[in-house]
Amino acid sequence: MLPVRTMLPVRNLNKTFLTGLIALLPITATLYLFFWVMGAAEGFFGSILQLILPGQWYRPGMGVAASLIMVFLVGLLMESLLIKAIATRFEEIIYRVPLVKSIYGATREFLSFLLEGKGKGPRQVVAYTFANNITMVGFITKRNLSFIKNDVTSGKVAVYFPLSYQIGGYTVMVPVDQLTPLDMPMEQAMRFVMTAGIIEKESLARKDDGL
Repeated sequence: MLPVRTMLPVRNLNKTFLTGLIALLPITATLYLFFWVMGAAEGFFGSILQLILPGQWYRPGMGVAASLIMVFLVGLLMESLLIKAIATRFEEIIYRVPLVKSIYGATREFLSFLLEGKGKGPRQVVAYTFANNITMVGFITKRNLSFIKNDVTSGKVAVYFPLSYQIGGYTVMVPVDQLTPLDMPMEQAMRFVMTAGIIEKESLARKDDGL
């Protein structure tokens, strides 16, 4: 019986350690990403400011402030028809460069998919039932597939099915009449899929407990 008694505290220690790890790891990862982005912005824009401003004028943090101001100003400029025309022409040039056009296009489309709209149109959350009554949650990314120029896309839309706990997924062309629209925000649906439903289960459990 002695070995069993000595193993119990070890199990408790492992459980306590894993509980602490689960509590700290998401916070640590979030803070690391936040400070990494801020550090990159400060390093890039700060070096530019140091070349422009006199040495005694520069203060740490001005690079981050400059990056935020630049993003805001670009957003304002993109509302101008002239700037939009110039940006469109610049994109046309980029899309003619091999490899660069693939990276730029994929990045731009993915960010537009995440940031534009609020759960309507091409960002609609849907459910699709495969064979053996298996249902997956996906996101309509494109309704008009006529650019493919093939009858196989007739009556179908592009649906993106993300993979849990990683950046990746599958784009599937599905008949629109076989999709079931889901009345839920895209952010909630994405969180549900990316975390394999764990986050939503915990949230529901806390509500049931009155927390």
